[in-house]
Amino acid sequence: MSQTYQAQIYVTLRPSVLDPAGTAVQSGLQQLGFTGVERVRIGKYVELTVTAVDDADATQQVDQMCDRLLANPTIENYRFEVQAVTESISEGVTA
Repeated sequence: MSQTYQAQIYVTLRPSVLDPAGTAVQSGLQQLGFTGVERVRIGKYVELTVTAVDDADATQQVDQMCDRLLANPTIENYRFEVQAVTESISEGVTA
């Protein structure tokens, strides 16, 4: 029997890769008076649901998605969390 899982995926540039967008945001924040801001890095956040037979299968699917499409392993790192969907998660909550 299949289960629905929700994945939260975070993709960031590797530390050795220059981040011009992060540099621009840091400069803008400093110009706005936030002088204590340092080392701004810009990344991506992806949220998706996937159907899988178990936790291990869901984790494997998400890992492959990240490696093959959602992240560029040459210049980006990724991490993710996968959890089974319950009624309260599937209803969605907005802030």
